[in-house]
Amino acid sequence: MPADDKTLTIVQEWVARAENDFKSAAHLLKMKNYCPTDTVCFHAQQCIEKYLKVLLVMQGTDFPKTHDLERLLALIPQPKRPELANEEQDRLTDYATITRYPGDYEPISLAEARRAVRIARRVRTEIRKTLPKKAFRRRRY
Repeated sequence: MPADDKTLTIVQEWVARAENDFKSAAHLLKMKNYCPTDTVCFHAQQCIEKYLKVLLVMQGTDFPKTHDLERLLALIPQPKRPELANEEQDRLTDYATITRYPGDYEPISLAEARRAVRIARRVRTEIRKTLPKKAFRRRRY
């Protein structure tokens, strides 16, 4: 179903923000041993979260303010739901909440940060294939 102008504008805004998160995560990985891995993982999660919200906007589904990927995925019908294993959902959701503040959690390795970006890239690619080309054009204000 084609999106109306208002929906398309909202989708474009979500896509732009998701892309910023993806670019940030990918760029920070280039720092190798000096990489802030918690920040990379946070941005990888945010990329996925925002792309899931793009799908929800496209289908006209209201969604809660949440970082819980499992909760967001449950709102997307199975045929349109991107592939994201339960373990991936749980781990990535933790990156959006637990690692943002000081606390008692294991440091995130560079290998794990790379894995988070690979998952984000995979989900991003899967969702982008379903979007109309106009979703990738930013409106000029």
